[in-house]
This record gives sequence, C-alpha cells and structure tokens, in this order.
Amino acid sequence: MSVTTSSTLDAKGSPMWSSGHGHDVISTKTLGFWLYMLSDAMMFTALFAAYAVLGHAFNAAGGPWVRAVAHAGVAFKETYWLFGSVLAYGLAMMALKKGNRGGVLLGIAAALVIALGFLAVDGREVLDLFRMGALPERSGFLSAFFTLVFYHGLHVVVGIAWMAVMLVQVASVGLTEKVVYRLLNLRLFWHFQAVMWVFMFTFLYLRGAIV
Repeated sequence: MSVTTSSTLDAKGSPMWSSGHGHDVISTKTLGFWLYMLSDAMMFTALFAAYAVLGHAFNAAGGPWVRAVAHAGVAFKETYWLFGSVLAYGLAMMALKKGNRGGVLLGIAAALVIALGFLAVDGREVLDLFRMGALPERSGFLSAFFTLVFYHGLHVVVGIAWMAVMLVQVASVGLTEKVVYRLLNLRLFWHFQAVMWVFMFTFLYLRGAIV
C-alpha cells in the first residue's frame, strides 16, 4: 500500500495513499511495529518457559494444582469471544480497503464490544480462583500461571483502549495516512493476541484437562 500526505479519495471513493515516489511511509512505520511485536513475542516466550519449569506438582507447594485452576471449558468460551473480536476487526480492515469509513467504524465497534466479553469471562474466572484461595503468592506454579494470564489480559485491555481511540480518530478525521497506519498496526497487535491465546489455551488449559 503506497502513501501520500493527502487523505483525498479517488473516483471510486477509495482513499488514495500513493505519492508516486516509491516511498511507502505506512510500510516503513509498520515494519517498526513488527520489531516491537518480535520483542513482545520474546517476552511471552520467556513466560511460557517459566511456566514449563514451574508447571509441576511439587511447585504447587501443596496448594491448588493445574486441574483446579485451568478450566478448559471456560477457556473455550474465551476463545470464542477473542476470535470473534479478531474476525470483526478483520471485517473492519476489509471496509478500509474499500474506503468505507462507516464499515470501519462498525467493525471496530463490534470488535471492541466482543473483546469486552472476553475480559468479562476472563475476569470472572480469575475472581473465582481468588475466592478458592488460588492466589499468585500461594506457590511458584500459581505465580507462573497468573503471570501469563495477567500479561495476556493486559494486552487485551491495551487493545480495547486502542480500538476506542481509533473509533474517535476515524470518526473525527477520517482515513488519513496516520489513521490508516495506526489501524494496520492495531490489526497486527490484535491478531498477535489471538495467536498467543492459542498457545495459552494449549499449554495452560488443555494441559489442565489431561494432566
């Protein structure tokens, strides 16, 4: 996708971002965001490695073990919510390609609301675990478990806040160059959360159902 400093539309009503000079500003800025995503992936990798080390019965210190805290059924519901949000945001990106501002707003709003559903289920799960005494400081295993859950949850909160900001920007200034590259970076960020959730669902929750 090429770029211009103008937010004008072509004859079909699609935003024109091409300057004709062969310098793609949006791709350059998106590359920088990819570098950030790689560093974040390394952080997730370190947390998964810590969980692999501490995810054994003797690290539960006599407290709740994986079967008591990792409920695959609840995580399956969370998967529906998160992947539904990713799908809605993907529809917003399809509208972006057509220069359809209303479609972009609708898709982002739907993605935001569905993501709130994920947070609600996730938050309820954590509160239930706290009520049963499964606190992070209870054992090394629980510390590793909750660190992963909270770290991913924090990313979801950031994504929701980002979507809220983009709703305001798209509605107020339209599909300008700066707004477009922010939308594209948010797409990378949001899809990355879905990918990380697949790993969490596999290594935290499915493992809890079979161990």
